Amino acid sequence: MNEHEVPRMLPRDAATNPIDGRVVWSPVKSLWFTAHALVAVIGGVLTFRWDALMVFFVFTITTLCLGHSVGLHRLLIHRSFQCPLWVEHVLVHLGTLVGMGGPSKMLYLHDIRDWSQRHPECHPLFIHKNPIWKDFLWQNHCEVQLEHPPEFRPEARVANDRFYRFMDRTWMLQQLPWAILLYVLGGVAFVVWGISARIVVSLIGHWLVGYFAHNAGPRDWHLEGHAVQGHNIPHIGLLTMGESWHNNHHAFPGSARLGLDSSQIDPGWWAICALKAVGLAWSPRLPGDLPARPELSCIKVPERPAPTKPILTR
Repeated sequence: MNEHEVPRMLPRDAATNPIDGRVVWSPVKSLWFTAHALVAVIGGVLTFRWDALMVFFVFTITTLCLGHSVGLHRLLIHRSFQCPLWVEHVLVHLGTLVGMGGPSKMLYLHDIRDWSQRHPECHPLFIHKNPIWKDFLWQNHCEVQLEHPPEFRPEARVANDRFYRFMDRTWMLQQLPWAILLYVLGGVAFVVWGISARIVVSLIGHWLVGYFAHNAGPRDWHLEGHAVQGHNIPHIGLLTMGESWHNNHHAFPGSARLGLDSSQIDPGWWAICALKAVGLAWSPRLPGDLPARPELSCIKVPERPAPTKPILTR
């Protein structure tokens, strides 16, 4: 496997490439987003209450930080730390509640984008190079169908996990038990703000971070031969759970820590540290633990160098 490949994406033949393809409307993605957006906008106005807004904030932070950033991204996708299987399942469930898809879909969406970006050229959908209005439509209502896609082959521990297969089949329905609980606790307002408003804000926020993190912002690292470079977006590390340090992530995708120095706020890393402190996580990987990448170079001297050894003792 060369530096342009990712483990779960295997070339089918010499024609396999991330360039040739067409963007088509995705009914499931589009209708899911639109339905929740209508409920959030109309229902949000009609049912606004301060306690419902608080439910929105708490549930959004929980699902984005513990679920999406820690559970799906840093754990399931990159295996940047270890934890008991039941903890992994809880974290991935919370990530599924963000509303982007089940575990296998999230693996595929991440890996097809990562695989494409590691090539010298790729389809513009994967690198956010359209005007922002067009990119919004493409990312939230469409999908790209490659003419010569790679074979997606998730590892056996995920493909054979019955819990993950159940989550893949029922990822939309996973909102239902929480909607019932919220209704019991606070009526329709809690459901509108805790489910639909949370999903829409999370999806739009995820798209916006991806759009800006691939178009503008400071960079400490450069990856030769890649179709797009990640950019750090300062000042919103807290809001994005650390995911805005995207140049760091492009450089060290297997690192559990995305904010590589003390000035780069990274709540996802704080959550992993908290899990480790109570014995529910161990062996977090940092840049110094990862294999060398020949295509990676430092383009400026950081004020505080990236850690070369794990900060947490094992």
